[in-house]
Amino acid sequence: MLTAADVMTADVVSVEPDTPVQDIAQLLYARRISGVPVGENGSVVGIVSEGDLIGHAAAIGEQRRSWWLSLFSEESLSARDYAKTHGRTARDVMTATVVSVDETATLAEIAKALERHRIKRVPVVRNGKLVGIVTRGNLLQGLATLKPEPAASVDDRTIREQLIAELRGQPWAHLLADDIAVENGVVRLSGIVQTEDERRAVRIAAENIPGVKGVQDHLTLWTPAPI
Repeated sequence: MLTAADVMTADVVSVEPDTPVQDIAQLLYARRISGVPVGENGSVVGIVSEGDLIGHAAAIGEQRRSWWLSLFSEESLSARDYAKTHGRTARDVMTATVVSVDETATLAEIAKALERHRIKRVPVVRNGKLVGIVTRGNLLQGLATLKPEPAASVDDRTIREQLIAELRGQPWAHLLADDIAVENGVVRLSGIVQTEDERRAVRIAAENIPGVKGVQDHLTLWTPAPI
């Protein structure tokens, strides 16, 4: 199973809190990267991304917020926005709430972190110290190099039990246990599903159970009775 240590970029480009904003912009442009960690004493204290710089007043000119918008915004948010768009150093413009992962984090855990926090990169730390960074590109590279695991030898009963357990944990699954049969490693699905998305998801769940050699889809799509 691949981890952050396997796919991360170890030669991390980072900046210090006092690095000028213009220098950061030049660094992102020159390295063709979309973000850079801010490090202090070996630890990550923030991240500066393209999004943090795009609204900077020195780059795109002064933009004043409409007076009527200010009526509905908190003063603290306005002050924070001003500091971010007028700050001169990494410390002023960086996103200080840093989402990081340990070097032993799996690709699935990293992908969930990126999706949950809507970010494009995540620093990798060891004992709190920066050792690398994983981007979406690194994840795709790791996915591309994955080799399929050899087919496991699993008896039909175990396959059926594992599939039933998997479906029971999914809120979208409505298939009954009696609608699942397994013979010689081939899963036979019958019964009723509510949507085509559910049909596809059930099939994929079955295909991912270790030992499954094939899936026969005999599912019926539910249709409402005519009024």
